[in-house]
Amino acid sequence: MRRLGSKGLLALLIKGASITALATGVSVVAINAQAATMSQSLVQNYASSMKTAANNKNISQVSRLVSDDALISLSRKGKSTSLDKDAYLKLLQNSWNQTSNYRYDINIDNIVITGDQAKANVNTTESWVKDGNNVSFVTTSRVTLTLSTGNAVLLRAVSQVIIN
Repeated sequence: MRRLGSKGLLALLIKGASITALATGVSVVAINAQAATMSQSLVQNYASSMKTAANNKNISQVSRLVSDDALISLSRKGKSTSLDKDAYLKLLQNSWNQTSNYRYDINIDNIVITGDQAKANVNTTESWVKDGNNVSFVTTSRVTLTLSTGNAVLLRAVSQVIIN
């Protein structure tokens, strides 16, 4: 067994530290390469996916487009309520079950992106037939979308609802 002098030990420590630093640096680069940032196309993909999911009455797909931490505030005629994800999905499912000919449209504009979030104006129009009557909801919202597994999902919405 060879005995290391003080210079040999120092060289071994420097060499070991360099390998550790290099491995750490590679890990940081790999993590940064995987970290996505919000983009206009992710926001537009969100809108397209939400339109498809709602028009197909696909509650599980809508669920994937809403963050588990979502908070949705709705106002109509001076009355307001706030819903978490579960309450929102339950309300949506109940509405679908009580209507026919459901149609959903969404338009997004005034998108401001900061890191992994986007704030945008969202206008939706929902229409259906209930008890033989045509009903239409127009909702104007300011929303915050956030990234989740590389996709935009709804995090916050402050909405004004108008029933036609």
